[in-house]
Amino acid sequence: MPSIKKGVPVQGSKRRSLKGARKVGAADPKERILVTVLVRRRPSAKGLSSVIEEISARQPQERRHLTQEEFAASHGADPAELEKVEEFAHEHGLDVVEASPSQRRLVLSGTVAALSKAFGVSLARYKLPRGTYRGRTGPVRVPEDLALIIEGVFGLDNRPQAKPHFRPYSRKKGAARPRAGGISYSPPQIAELYDFPTGSNGKGECIAIIELGGGYRSTDLKAYFRSLGISMPVVKARSVDGGHNQPTGDPNGSDGEVVLDIEVAGSVAPGAKIVVYFAPNTDAGFLDAVTTAIHDTLNKPSVVSISWGAAESDWTNQAIQAMDNAFQDAAALGVTVCCADGDNGSTDGVNDGRLHVDFPASSPYALACGGTRLEASGSTITKEIVWNEGVSGGATGGGVSDVFDLPEWQANANVPPSANPGGRIGRGVPDVAGDADPVTGYQVLVDGKEFSIGGTSAVAPLWTGLIALLNQKLDRSVGYLNPGIYALPSSSAAFHDINAGNNDITGKNGPYPARSGWDACTGWGSPDGAKLLIAL
Repeated sequence: MPSIKKGVPVQGSKRRSLKGARKVGAADPKERILVTVLVRRRPSAKGLSSVIEEISARQPQERRHLTQEEFAASHGADPAELEKVEEFAHEHGLDVVEASPSQRRLVLSGTVAALSKAFGVSLARYKLPRGTYRGRTGPVRVPEDLALIIEGVFGLDNRPQAKPHFRPYSRKKGAARPRAGGISYSPPQIAELYDFPTGSNGKGECIAIIELGGGYRSTDLKAYFRSLGISMPVVKARSVDGGHNQPTGDPNGSDGEVVLDIEVAGSVAPGAKIVVYFAPNTDAGFLDAVTTAIHDTLNKPSVVSISWGAAESDWTNQAIQAMDNAFQDAAALGVTVCCADGDNGSTDGVNDGRLHVDFPASSPYALACGGTRLEASGSTITKEIVWNEGVSGGATGGGVSDVFDLPEWQANANVPPSANPGGRIGRGVPDVAGDADPVTGYQVLVDGKEFSIGGTSAVAPLWTGLIALLNQKLDRSVGYLNPGIYALPSSSAAFHDINAGNNDITGKNGPYPARSGWDACTGWGSPDGAKLLIAL
C-alpha cells in the first residue's frame, strides 16, 4: 500500500517500528479496525490546570470537584468540532461507532484501506520473536482544516503498548510456586501493618481497575474472600473496544495481574464496588479504558488503579499527552489515579545505557506507587527497605522524568537532577510506596492456584483500597492527592520513611539511593493510613 503524504502531520504522532520487528508485508486492506480520534477541549475553556490548582489549594473536606455535566460543558469537546470530524469520517467511508463530548473522542470503524487513506499512513504487518502486530512508521496526517482540532489518532498501530507490573514469587516449569516457600502476607495483614483506618470498608465507593488482557474467574474470587473471612465485594467487568474478561488459565500471565488487582483492592475495601475495565493492549485501548472509567456516569469511580505501563521512551508524544490530559480530567472530577511505577529498577527494563521512568506513573496527575521489601513480627513492622532483588527478582522503578517538568508541589522535595547526561530537572517518581517484593509478597488465588505475588502492581491496588477507605471516612473524595501529600509536615508521620537500599537492578549502588524524606525509589515511603487520614 503506497504511503500517502497529503495533510498536516499530527503533532507527536510519529512512530518507529519496534526493535527486533521485521516487516513481512502489507496489512490486509479489507480488515476492519477501530480507531480513536481525540479532539481538543473547547477553545473557550478556562485552563484545566488552573481549575485543578484552585481545587487542590483547599482541604479535602472543603473541595468541590466538577460534576460530569459541568466538566462536559466547560472542558469537553465543542460538539460542532466533533461533528466536523464526523463529516470527515463519513467522507472517507468510515463509521462513527461512538462520540463522547466529555471524553473528547470519537471511535471510528473502517477498513485498513479507508483508514490509511483518511489519515495518510501505510499500514504493514510486522513479525516479532513472539507474535505479530499491525504497524506504521512516520506520522499520522489530517486535513489542514482539522489540524487544530484533532490532537491524536490511536489504534492504527496495534503493537502491545504496556506490560503488567507484577512478579510471582518464583516459577517451576512455568507454574506458580505455592506461597509456603517465602514470607508472604494476606492483603488485610499488610493493611494492618500499615495501620489502615478501621471502622470503614469502602462502602459507597467505586474502584475502577484497568486491565489490558487476561481475566478472572468468579469461583476463584469467591474461594479467596471466603478463605479470608471477608464478604466478597461486588465485581463487574466492563468491555472497552472489544476487550473482555477472558482468563487464559496461566496464573503467571495476565490473569495474575487481573486477579492480584481485584483481590488486593477488594480485601482492603470489601464494601466498595469494583469495576474492571477490559481493553485491548494498544495505545487506543489503554486510553479508551482510562477515559471510559474516569467519565463513567453509571458506576462513578472515585479512584482508579493502573498496574500496566511502559518506559516513557516506548510511547508516542501524542499518547503521553492524551493520557496525561485524561488524568487531568480525573483531578478536576475528584478521581484519584494510582499507577504502578515499574518492576525493572531505574532503567525500567530499557537497555540503551540510559535511565528511564515508567509511564503513566510519571504523569504529574498520577499517584506513582513504588515498592519496598516489608518484614514484620506479628502486627509490627520490623524492617522495610527498597525492593531490589536484582535482575532475576526485580526492583522498584523510580527516577526523573524525561518528559514532564518538575511540578511546583515537588519544588521542596529535593528531587535530584536526572542521572542521564544533561542532568535534566524533571518530575520525580514515585510519590509513595508499599510492599512489592515478591519474597515478601501478597497471598493470592489465581486460576485455582495459591501463591505469592509481588511487584508494584500490588502497590497500586493497595493504595486504591486505602483511598477508598479515606473517601468513606471523609465522606467525600480526596481526589488529586499529590499536592497535598507533598505539603504535609514531617510531624504528621503519615509515611514510614524508607532510607535503606536503591533501585539499581544491576547490584551497583546506583544514582538514586533511598534517603531521609522523599527519594526516587520509594517517594515519601509506605503509608500509615490512620495518620494520613488525620493529616488530611
